[in-house]
Amino acid sequence: MAALKGEVKAFIVQSLACFDTPSQVVDTVKKEFGIAVTRQQVESHDPTKANGKGLAQKWVDMFNDTRERFQKEISDIPIANKAYRLRALNRMANNTETMRNYALTAQLMEQAAKEVGDAYTNKQKVEHSGGVAVNSVASVMDEIGDEDL
Repeated sequence: MAALKGEVKAFIVQSLACFDTPSQVVDTVKKEFGIAVTRQQVESHDPTKANGKGLAQKWVDMFNDTRERFQKEISDIPIANKAYRLRALNRMANNTETMRNYALTAQLMEQAAKEVGDAYTNKQKVEHSGGVAVNSVASVMDEIGDEDL
């Protein structure tokens, strides 16, 4: 195993902190940097694993900072978060395009566009007689008040 450059180590640490699997990181490092690394080598850069207990403090701090930022950006269930879904859709679209499955690639792109456009949220625009747009029925009910009902 050849020693990895700092740039590659940082990429591995940050990817693992964002809950990418070692196999995913191996594939991405090969594509991004043209370097073949093993799953065990990647796992040694994860301070939450037994194999990564000897990781330098600099990398442990980077891992913890990245993980903390990532968790603040996502909810407890990753698939329920838009950023996670878009990231997964991007990976799938790249794979299907590589396989020349353009129909599925187009569907994935459409789904990603809907994600970005909030097509999968329950936000609704409701207009009442005043012609002012409101964000939800609850805000209309707040304006009316209990005594008006």
